[in-house]
Amino acid sequence: MSKFKRKIKVGSQEISTASLPDIVFMLLFFFMVTTVMRETTVKVAQKMPGATEVKKLEKKSLVSYIYIGKPRQTFQSMYGTEPRIQLNDAFAKVEDIRDYIVSEREKVDENERPFMTTSLKVDQYTKMGVVVDVKQELRKASALKINYSTRKVTELE
Repeated sequence: MSKFKRKIKVGSQEISTASLPDIVFMLLFFFMVTTVMRETTVKVAQKMPGATEVKKLEKKSLVSYIYIGKPRQTFQSMYGTEPRIQLNDAFAKVEDIRDYIVSEREKVDENERPFMTTSLKVDQYTKMGVVVDVKQELRKASALKINYSTRKVTELE
């Protein structure tokens, strides 16, 4: 009689799935926390003009957006096809810009107000008359830091 027995070949061991629900919920929680929902529904056509020298904005939380362009197809029956100004989720007139800037300033901490920027997202087919009117109103509201949003163009385009 021998002391050693031959090992019987056993199939591969099963992987424990007891911690699988914990991993799934951890991933779900991670994506829920890190995902940012779109704050504004853009209701105007947005084909940005191209530029070769583009610089990204540093703090996007200090940026207020003004959208200018022709209303999208779904809104053309109500607002027509002329270029319109959109502030947050609503169409507005040039006179409403001052109130919009004041309300945006109120949302920001007082020591960060000098760093606020107004970004104009203007459709490339919009006439400059509307943009000039918006800029005049921004001057009256003392919003002098203005950014023009564009898309980066390669030399081949």
